[in-house]
Amino acid sequence: MSFPRYWRLSSRVPPSPPPRLRPGRPAGPEARHAADAGLFYTNGDHVHVSSTPPATASGHGWWVRVKGGKPGEKAKVTIWLQAKDRHGKWKSVASGSKKVKPTKGKASSTHRANARKTCEGRKKTQWRSLIDVDVIGEAGSPEKAVTATMTFNCGAGV
Repeated sequence: MSFPRYWRLSSRVPPSPPPRLRPGRPAGPEARHAADAGLFYTNGDHVHVSSTPPATASGHGWWVRVKGGKPGEKAKVTIWLQAKDRHGKWKSVASGSKKVKPTKGKASSTHRANARKTCEGRKKTQWRSLIDVDVIGEAGSPEKAVTATMTFNCGAGV
Protein backbone atom coordinates (compact mmCIF):
# COMPACT_ATOMS: atom_id res chain seq x y z
CA MET A 1 0.00 0.00 0.00
CA SER A 2 1.46 3.37 -0.97
CA PHE A 3 0.54 6.53 0.96
CA PRO A 4 0.80 10.15 -0.23
CA ARG A 5 3.48 12.23 1.51
CA TYR A 6 1.05 13.99 3.82
CA TRP A 7 -0.36 10.80 5.34
CA ARG A 8 1.26 9.63 8.53
CA LEU A 9 1.20 6.19 10.05
CA SER A 10 0.87 6.04 13.79
CA SER A 11 4.03 4.98 15.56
CA ARG A 12 1.98 2.65 17.76
CA VAL A 13 2.63 -0.50 15.67
CA PRO A 14 5.43 -1.31 13.26
CA PRO A 15 3.92 -1.98 9.83
CA SER A 16 5.07 -4.99 7.89
CA PRO A 17 6.53 -4.32 5.39
CA PRO A 18 7.10 -0.68 6.32
CA PRO A 19 5.35 1.83 4.04
CA ARG A 20 7.06 5.01 2.92
CA LEU A 21 7.01 7.46 5.81
CA ARG A 22 7.42 11.20 5.60
CA PRO A 23 11.08 12.20 5.23
CA GLY A 24 12.70 12.73 8.61
CA ARG A 25 10.18 10.45 10.36
CA PRO A 26 11.83 7.00 10.27
CA ALA A 27 10.26 4.26 12.36
CA GLY A 28 12.59 3.37 15.20
CA PRO A 29 12.54 1.34 18.40
CA GLU A 30 9.81 3.61 19.80
CA ALA A 31 7.52 2.35 17.03
CA ARG A 32 7.56 -1.21 18.36
CA HIS A 33 4.57 -1.42 20.72
CA ALA A 34 1.93 -4.09 21.33
CA ALA A 35 -0.03 -5.07 18.23
CA ASP A 36 -3.38 -4.68 20.02
CA ALA A 37 -2.94 -0.90 20.00
CA GLY A 38 -3.69 -1.01 16.27
CA LEU A 39 -2.41 0.87 13.27
CA PHE A 40 -3.88 3.99 11.71
CA TYR A 41 -2.92 6.86 9.47
CA THR A 42 -3.72 10.54 9.57
CA ASN A 43 -5.11 12.14 6.45
CA GLY A 44 -6.39 15.49 5.26
CA ASP A 45 -7.27 17.34 2.12
CA HIS A 46 -5.27 20.25 0.77
CA VAL A 47 -6.24 23.69 1.95
CA HIS A 48 -8.75 25.11 -0.53
CA VAL A 49 -10.73 28.34 -0.93
CA SER A 50 -14.50 28.29 -1.01
CA SER A 51 -16.24 29.18 -4.25
CA THR A 52 -19.08 31.04 -2.50
CA PRO A 53 -18.80 34.36 -0.65
CA PRO A 54 -17.21 35.19 1.63
CA ALA A 55 -13.95 33.70 0.32
CA THR A 56 -12.69 31.35 3.02
CA ALA A 57 -9.66 29.08 3.26
CA SER A 58 -10.51 25.71 4.76
CA GLY A 59 -9.04 22.30 5.39
CA HIS A 60 -10.19 19.01 6.83
CA GLY A 61 -8.47 16.25 8.80
CA TRP A 62 -9.48 12.67 9.62
CA TRP A 63 -8.04 9.27 10.46
CA VAL A 64 -8.25 5.79 9.01
CA ARG A 65 -7.83 2.63 11.10
CA VAL A 66 -5.76 0.09 9.18
CA LYS A 67 -5.48 -2.69 11.74
CA GLY A 68 -6.66 -3.44 15.27
CA GLY A 69 -8.61 -1.04 17.41
CA LYS A 70 -11.92 -1.36 19.20
CA PRO A 71 -15.51 -1.05 17.93
CA GLY A 72 -16.88 2.46 18.45
CA GLU A 73 -13.50 3.99 19.25
CA LYS A 74 -12.93 7.70 18.62
CA ALA A 75 -10.00 10.03 18.29
CA LYS A 76 -9.61 13.75 18.81
CA VAL A 77 -8.60 15.14 15.43
CA THR A 78 -7.10 18.64 15.52
CA ILE A 79 -6.29 20.67 12.41
CA TRP A 80 -4.43 23.97 12.13
CA LEU A 81 -4.51 26.12 8.99
CA GLN A 82 -1.12 27.70 8.48
CA ALA A 83 -0.03 30.54 6.22
CA LYS A 84 3.47 31.74 5.41
CA ASP A 85 4.27 35.20 6.72
CA ARG A 86 6.45 37.75 4.92
CA HIS A 87 9.55 36.29 6.63
CA GLY A 88 8.84 32.81 5.23
CA LYS A 89 7.71 31.31 8.55
CA TRP A 90 4.55 29.24 8.95
CA LYS A 91 1.96 30.80 11.28
CA SER A 92 -1.20 29.08 12.51
CA VAL A 93 -4.15 31.32 11.65
CA ALA A 94 -7.13 29.04 12.42
CA SER A 95 -7.80 25.71 14.08
CA GLY A 96 -10.54 23.22 14.78
CA SER A 97 -10.94 19.88 16.49
CA LYS A 98 -13.54 17.17 16.74
CA LYS A 99 -13.88 13.72 18.34
CA VAL A 100 -14.60 11.34 15.46
CA LYS A 101 -14.68 7.67 14.54
CA PRO A 102 -12.22 6.39 11.92
CA THR A 103 -13.16 6.47 8.23
CA LYS A 104 -12.59 4.08 5.37
CA GLY A 105 -10.95 6.54 2.97
CA LYS A 106 -12.32 10.02 2.16
CA ALA A 107 -14.16 11.24 5.25
CA SER A 108 -17.72 12.49 5.36
CA SER A 109 -18.37 15.68 7.31
CA THR A 110 -19.39 13.64 10.37
CA HIS A 111 -15.99 11.90 10.50
CA ARG A 112 -13.60 14.84 10.14
CA ALA A 113 -12.46 18.02 11.82
CA ASN A 114 -12.32 21.28 9.92
CA ALA A 115 -10.66 24.67 10.23
CA ARG A 116 -11.71 27.82 8.37
CA LYS A 117 -10.23 31.29 7.92
CA THR A 118 -12.02 34.09 6.07
CA CYS A 119 -9.67 35.63 3.49
CA GLU A 120 -8.33 39.06 4.40
CA GLY A 121 -8.05 40.62 0.97
CA ARG A 122 -6.61 38.98 -2.14
CA LYS A 123 -2.93 38.87 -1.19
CA LYS A 124 -1.14 35.88 -2.75
CA THR A 125 -0.52 33.53 0.20
CA GLN A 126 0.91 30.06 0.70
CA TRP A 127 -1.27 27.73 2.79
CA ARG A 128 -0.96 24.28 4.36
CA SER A 129 -2.57 22.36 7.19
CA LEU A 130 -1.11 20.52 10.15
CA ILE A 131 -3.16 17.58 11.47
CA ASP A 132 -2.88 15.70 14.75
CA VAL A 133 -4.80 12.57 15.75
CA ASP A 134 -5.00 11.37 19.35
CA VAL A 135 -6.88 8.09 19.71
CA ILE A 136 -8.82 8.27 22.96
CA GLY A 137 -7.47 5.79 25.50
CA GLU A 138 -4.17 5.19 23.67
CA ALA A 139 -0.74 6.67 24.23
CA GLY A 140 -0.20 9.67 21.96
CA SER A 141 2.51 10.40 19.43
CA PRO A 142 4.12 13.80 18.78
CA GLU A 143 3.97 13.22 15.00
CA LYS A 144 1.62 15.37 12.90
CA ALA A 145 0.67 15.17 9.24
CA VAL A 146 1.41 18.15 7.00
CA THR A 147 -0.46 18.70 3.74
CA ALA A 148 1.14 20.00 0.57
CA THR A 149 1.57 23.76 0.21
CA MET A 150 -1.10 25.49 -1.89
CA THR A 151 -0.99 29.11 -3.11
CA PHE A 152 -4.12 31.27 -3.38
CA ASN A 153 -5.11 34.92 -3.66
CA CYS A 154 -6.49 34.76 -0.13
CA GLY A 155 -4.73 36.83 2.53
CA ALA A 156 -4.32 35.39 6.01
CA GLY A 157 -3.45 38.58 7.87
CA VAL A 158 0.07 37.43 8.75
